[in-house]
Amino acid sequence: MVADNRFDVENHKSSAAESPQSAHQIGVDHWFQAAFVLTTGVNSVFVLGYSGTVMVPLGWIGGVVGLILAAAASLYANMLVAKLHDYRGKRHIRYRDLAGEIYGEKAYLITWILQYINLFMINIGFLIMGGASLKACYVLFTEDRTMKLPYFTGMAGFVCILFAISTPNLSSLRAWLGCSTILSLIYIVVASVLAAQDGIKLPPRDYSIHGTTSEKIFEIIGASSSLLFAFNTGMVPEIQATLMEPCVDNMLKALYFQFTVGSIPMFAVTFIGYWAYGSSAPSYLLSSVSGPVWVKAFANISAFLQSVISLHIFASPAYEYMDTKFGVSGGVFEFKSLSFRIAARGGYLAISSLVAALLPFLGDFQSLTGALSTFPLTFILANHMYLMAKKDTMSSSQQLWHKLNVVFFSLMSLASTIAAIRLITGDSSKFSVFADL
Repeated sequence: MVADNRFDVENHKSSAAESPQSAHQIGVDHWFQAAFVLTTGVNSVFVLGYSGTVMVPLGWIGGVVGLILAAAASLYANMLVAKLHDYRGKRHIRYRDLAGEIYGEKAYLITWILQYINLFMINIGFLIMGGASLKACYVLFTEDRTMKLPYFTGMAGFVCILFAISTPNLSSLRAWLGCSTILSLIYIVVASVLAAQDGIKLPPRDYSIHGTTSEKIFEIIGASSSLLFAFNTGMVPEIQATLMEPCVDNMLKALYFQFTVGSIPMFAVTFIGYWAYGSSAPSYLLSSVSGPVWVKAFANISAFLQSVISLHIFASPAYEYMDTKFGVSGGVFEFKSLSFRIAARGGYLAISSLVAALLPFLGDFQSLTGALSTFPLTFILANHMYLMAKKDTMSSSQQLWHKLNVVFFSLMSLASTIAAIRLITGDSSKFSVFADL
């Protein structure tokens, strides 16, 4: 083990870092694969909602500036976590392992809880969006509205179970990441083109922010947490674990790709959707666009399939824990491995699907996820961990910078939690459980 006083996170070409035990593959993937994992997350089906959930509460100036600042802050925070991956000569392949190494056992447990809340809620969001995509396709072809959103959410959950059973780990996604990129481009391009056509035909739109002063304040705070939710996975160490050495250099390359080329489609569809519909922009863009039925159906099916792949990425830390805990590392069709995945992953996704069907409030969900877990994991903890690891080599101004970041994002987390709870309370009075939104 490398002595503490010799640790320099900038000198990150450590090919001798010790790897911990895991049932999943470690250190085998090219940085480009991690880049596509990250890009799959940032261009997931959630992008079809940002025109309504981010731009409408913030307006043009707030939305554009907010997205750019959120991208810059997210890249910086993720880089801090990535540079700590081989801290003290060991590869920390799980977020909780890194926190435990720096702070101790209590921080290990707290980080674990926060991360799984974050990933569980993100998975619920993918199930909601997957169900919404299927429902939007169904509505295109029938006047019979007997099938409600909860039924489609259940269907989405079943397909996700089948995919989880047949895809053992994050590294085995290789070919699926290419499919995910194609699927993302399909629904983003279709939504952008059809929305642009609508925008050309529609009369001048209203881009003002509506509501009372207090309503505007709470909605702006909620939208701010959604901004950060858009760029962050909350599982940088887990993705970095799959990379071959030098793991830090390779992860930084993947992050640069995510926040440059990888983010362009998300920015494009968000801005085009808001330009086309203004303050009436929906929380699912494909539900409002005009155009050929078969084109919209194709885009909705693409969005659904991409949500299945994205969910698998964000569920992979839970899968890795269960597989490692019970020593399951066999092939796809090996009986012990297959039966375990059916029981464990099937049960996990069945519970997730039930919660998604019960509470399908997408905008509120994004805000609460950002407030409860994205802020603490990605910003507060990242800055404080880096400060603790590097405090002996930092100048006083550098230490102050990271402390200010911790304080600022702690206050943002508190304010966003209050705003999200207020939104959920309001929506709960409007919608019953198993609502058909």
